[in-house]
Amino acid sequence: MFINISNHPSANWTSGQLASAQVYGKVVDLPFPSVDPDGDAAYIQAMCHEYLQKINDICSDAARLVSTVTVHIMGEMTFSFALINALQKLGATCVASTTERITTEQDGRKTSEFRFVQFRKYG
Repeated sequence: MFINISNHPSANWTSGQLASAQVYGKVVDLPFPSVDPDGDAAYIQAMCHEYLQKINDICSDAARLVSTVTVHIMGEMTFSFALINALQKLGATCVASTTERITTEQDGRKTSEFRFVQFRKYG
């Protein structure tokens, strides 16, 4: 199972990115939370606990253990860091998506396109 925790639902991914995720199993989306910039460390830990419970519920519904899933986490850094650390302690594999940035400039206006390359394991 591949749990996508990001602001980018898998329904909007390219076929290549979706195929790369499906190597890990069924893809399940869990929207990335809105993280209050005024929140303190206790706030981040509470959010982390909430998301660990959501992930555990998803795994339980699929008759899986958290340690058998791969979790794609992309978003606000302090929450991501806390959640990745907690998941890794439970044996889950956590990955980030890597992209190639393609920038074009026309009439003084820059446009960036991000092309998926791979999922990279958090160390």
